[in-house]
Amino acid sequence: MSLTKNRLKLIREWMNDNKIDAFIIPHEDEYLSEYIPPESERLFWLTNFTGSAGAAIVLQDKAAIFVDGRYTVQVKNQVDNLFFEYKHITKESYIEWINTNLTNDKNIGYDSRLHRAIWVQNTQKVLSIDLNLVPIAENPIDLFWDDRPIPKSEKAFLLSEEYSGKQSSIKREEIASHLHDNNIDAAFITQLDSIAWLLNIRGTDVPCNPVLLCHAIIYKDASLDLFIDLNKIPDGFLKHVGDGVRIHSPEKLHDISKSLSAKNVLYDMNGSNAYCFQILSKNNVNILNGDDPCVLPKACKNETELKGMKACHIRDAIAECEFLSWLDDQVDQGKMLDEGILSDKLEDFRSNQELYKGLSFGTISAAAGNASMCHYSHLNQDIPGKIEMDSVYLVDSGGQYLDGTTDITRTIAIGNPSNFIKKMFTLVLKGHIALASARFPHGIGGQHLDTLARQYLWYHGYDFDHGTGHGVGCFLNVHEGPQRIGKGSNNVPLLPGMIISNEPGYYQDNEFGIRCENLIFVKKSNKDNLYEFENLTYVPFDIRLIDKSLMTDSEIDWLNDYHNQVFKKISPLVSKNTLKWLEKVTKSI
Repeated sequence: MSLTKNRLKLIREWMNDNKIDAFIIPHEDEYLSEYIPPESERLFWLTNFTGSAGAAIVLQDKAAIFVDGRYTVQVKNQVDNLFFEYKHITKESYIEWINTNLTNDKNIGYDSRLHRAIWVQNTQKVLSIDLNLVPIAENPIDLFWDDRPIPKSEKAFLLSEEYSGKQSSIKREEIASHLHDNNIDAAFITQLDSIAWLLNIRGTDVPCNPVLLCHAIIYKDASLDLFIDLNKIPDGFLKHVGDGVRIHSPEKLHDISKSLSAKNVLYDMNGSNAYCFQILSKNNVNILNGDDPCVLPKACKNETELKGMKACHIRDAIAECEFLSWLDDQVDQGKMLDEGILSDKLEDFRSNQELYKGLSFGTISAAAGNASMCHYSHLNQDIPGKIEMDSVYLVDSGGQYLDGTTDITRTIAIGNPSNFIKKMFTLVLKGHIALASARFPHGIGGQHLDTLARQYLWYHGYDFDHGTGHGVGCFLNVHEGPQRIGKGSNNVPLLPGMIISNEPGYYQDNEFGIRCENLIFVKKSNKDNLYEFENLTYVPFDIRLIDKSLMTDSEIDWLNDYHNQVFKKISPLVSKNTLKWLEKVTKSI
């Protein structure tokens, strides 16, 4: 019996014993972060799917897995279609699927720790009238997962003001002032990067994201209750965070919540789980649904954070350029290396840089057809792919540094790719340049700018099935809100200090993938009442992939100017061999 078949059998037996007709397994943990610790990879345990988003639904007679456009190819390679139907989550929600596949008077089980409070509220409204949404007391996967990884228990480390730019006590006072002005007694904080930012602490609980698993409640007097494994608190913590911070073990949340009875408590129902919401409700707390008050000030980086981001991007560019120079040399020697060797080599170059702490996400090292999977991982393959002549190699990678976070994608010519590949690369690059060059008034959000990056692809009948840009933290999560650039609705205006990616792409299933990604930040323009972007990333784009006939004079000027800046900033800092390479790849076209 296959592993998947056996595990489905166990889940279905549990469902039968507990009178559950459908069970939902999302890719979430109780903190609802994009990246989750190994012990919370329940969706992987059941399905073998390793993507960062998705959900599975198990019925007694069938099952389905739902993913978005980033994973439509990957899911077919990882999940056995003998046991799971493949579904595109934006084309058919799993609640629609449940409504279609379940008859009247059936129970749908869910783990309230793994679902957003707003999801429970909304789902109850759209479920067929005779279907019941039932919270379960214990997740069956936790019962059957015999070799479940042991959670980390490493101590937090304290981030000095040298890198944070502002003391925790001052941040808490600013948040408290917001609460007081809005007649809010307290705010329940569950987003891990919010707590890390607020207290100027970092941790290793989650791969690539330097955060700690914890919850917090901040009050209008600027005091704060922190719920965390006490073994993770380092020496000097209370002095570091300042007066007013109280530390509790996680199970004390129930007791502390009782003191909030009849109080006005801000709770982000979209970003926090249903379980904690239910605890507050049982204690008669007056819950006010609203945004996490840390999200916006965290997104608008202060001068110290921007200085650090600029500095770490220069060091990151050194690593990238050394790697790309080395890669070209390997290809010139006829060495068709595999994706794992290339990924490891790039990390080696990064690890030599000052203040480096680790990867900001698992490197996407993708050769030829593998690059058509937006979030491909060579680690999930039996044998990593090898670069191929007359194709492209896509590498999307980033690092965590004490002073910032990086994220960059470059698409590299291997040999002489086809004219079609060059055409598509040029259309993607044109969109990248259009977005990088944008000027816009106050109040404009990412959804208003998204078309700039897609326009040339659309004109030729093409598109890409992912967002154009995501927010980026400062030595925090590589994906952060509230800002983003994409087709979907986003009412958050872009503000000075916000960092965001610029990463249009194009993907031809099983043939090749293209993405051009820099990080940029919002600043005031010299033009009155306008904002614009400034590049943080300074690494050459591969001019061998450009069809110059498709570019305008202004686009060529932008690219030449960008490459001139790359050379000025990076050339004094690289090895002799890389300097020669840099001279060649940054020449004007």
